[in-house]
Amino acid sequence: MPEVKVVGDSVEEGLKLIQSKPEGVLQSELWKELGVDSRKCSRIVKKLEESGLIDRVEFRKDGIKTYLLRAKQMPVNPCALLAGDELIPCVGCELECIVEECHPLMDWMYQLAIVSQSQE
Repeated sequence: MPEVKVVGDSVEEGLKLIQSKPEGVLQSELWKELGVDSRKCSRIVKKLEESGLIDRVEFRKDGIKTYLLRAKQMPVNPCALLAGDELIPCVGCELECIVEECHPLMDWMYQLAIVSQSQE
């Protein structure tokens, strides 16, 4: 994942907010939701865009130009899908489950914890 220089928590908060909205968020709304002024928001957006974490596309709302911000899909680290030699059970799983009650996932997580402990 590209490195983002965090100035306070605003950049990280901005990224999390943009990531939480798959349809994107308007820059003209982002600064209000973050509780910062529009200039600070512009600096946050610039850092995120330069870091390659978001896309910024011109957008017109009520005849006023703004930008639609969307988080880029980052590649998954394959190591995050493994516990030892076992692949996370959710890959290819067709069960409809509640994550907190999924026994295959819980077993995998316990295996991950055991592997982590043994490597320390």
